[in-house]
Amino acid sequence: MTVRLYNTMSRSVEDFVPIKDGEAGLYCCGPTVYNYAHIGNLRTYIFEDLLHRTLEMAGYKVRHIMNITDVGHLTGDGDDGEDKMSKSARESGRSVWDIAKFYTDAFFRDEADLNIIRPDVVCRATDHIQSMIGIIRRLEEGGHTYISGGNVYFSIDTIDDYGKLARLNLDELKEGARIEVDSNKRNPKDFVLWFTNSKFKDQVMVWPSPWGVGYPGWHIECSAMSSEYLGEHFDIHCGGIDAIPVHHTNEIAQSEAAFGHKPWVNYWCHGEFLLNDRGKMSKSDGGFLTLSVLKDRGYDPLDYRYFCLTGHYRSQLKFSFESLDQARSARETLARRVAQFKASGEAAQQLSAKAQGYLDAFRQSMANDLKAPQALAVLWQAVRDQEILDAEKLSLVLSMDSILGLSLDRIAPAGAGDAEIPAEALQLLEERKSAKAARDWARADAIRDQLAAMGFKVLDTGAGAKLERL
Repeated sequence: MTVRLYNTMSRSVEDFVPIKDGEAGLYCCGPTVYNYAHIGNLRTYIFEDLLHRTLEMAGYKVRHIMNITDVGHLTGDGDDGEDKMSKSARESGRSVWDIAKFYTDAFFRDEADLNIIRPDVVCRATDHIQSMIGIIRRLEEGGHTYISGGNVYFSIDTIDDYGKLARLNLDELKEGARIEVDSNKRNPKDFVLWFTNSKFKDQVMVWPSPWGVGYPGWHIECSAMSSEYLGEHFDIHCGGIDAIPVHHTNEIAQSEAAFGHKPWVNYWCHGEFLLNDRGKMSKSDGGFLTLSVLKDRGYDPLDYRYFCLTGHYRSQLKFSFESLDQARSARETLARRVAQFKASGEAAQQLSAKAQGYLDAFRQSMANDLKAPQALAVLWQAVRDQEILDAEKLSLVLSMDSILGLSLDRIAPAGAGDAEIPAEALQLLEERKSAKAARDWARADAIRDQLAAMGFKVLDTGAGAKLERL
């Protein structure tokens, strides 16, 4: 099966042709762990998870790498502002190392709740400082750097195609309209590779280097970590659309200058924004929602995953609780249908021609630039088709869900009574009752989620709480 992807570099949908037959190298920009991920961030990771699953569906062995930015990302998009980790540590009174661990753990709890496949390698920037220094040395030897004000800069004038991903017109850029121009730069679009102690003298996370004690710029991190695990030329690089004009543009400039590969990456794939009433959801405006907030309001994290599936990853998606309610209703209806199919018997081992047609249509939708809304529509057509058997429907739904990731395989058969509820689930229900009596709402919610993962919904009635199979 041919997978087709929209390549931001060419602005067109292209056939995916791997560098190595049967393999796909995938690098995804990970979180900056100074705060919780908001649901807009998480939409990007759901898109990348769909890509991972679709490539595997097509028969590729996927090597998926994701970084953790725990140093170097400044409060501005370029080189302005202060390190986000240091800022968060100062405001919270915790160490930068504690901040990084706390929010990294929170991020992976969110990913687990959303049934996102964990990447093969999760690499932290602070563990790869020497790799970054090595690339900067190569750039220095190639004449691509200069030192000014104590910092090492990349000179974009040393390459002839800076900004090609974003299609920047450097003559038309009016640098300084949004931020104050760094007077140390020869060209306003030059960027820092290494900050020394001449800037941010109170910076906690610093390392020795040939240019003095300091820390790396944000962009060099991804070049170092992607090349360490995927080589100096690899298949796919993903991220949010907001990374195109600065972060990914600068990654390309320094990587192609250092490694000599043009292109450095063959396919650039980007997820669009999640919008709220104020526009793009972001941490800077303070109006962002986290997955924990949705859980506190009674939503299953998979309700949000279903909501994301209703929009194509390259289209902006408007979030509202009304839309999330609709997604929850659809997902719960689907879960009930799966429970009914399971009650009827085992999944079919062979499909009729009509059932196979649904599966083929689903796979083609996902292979054609991850058209999840179209694939979801095919799933519902199959579920409602009275001409195919329940056993076939169960087989179809489980096959499709291996890509959609809604955990439908965990749904228990319909009609199972309390007598069949395992002792472990009943014990957890008692623990939840105790937690609620102690007003430990966080523990009560965690147990509710654990029971949901086991296939049970908690019903709080006048006679007390009881369990119902999903």
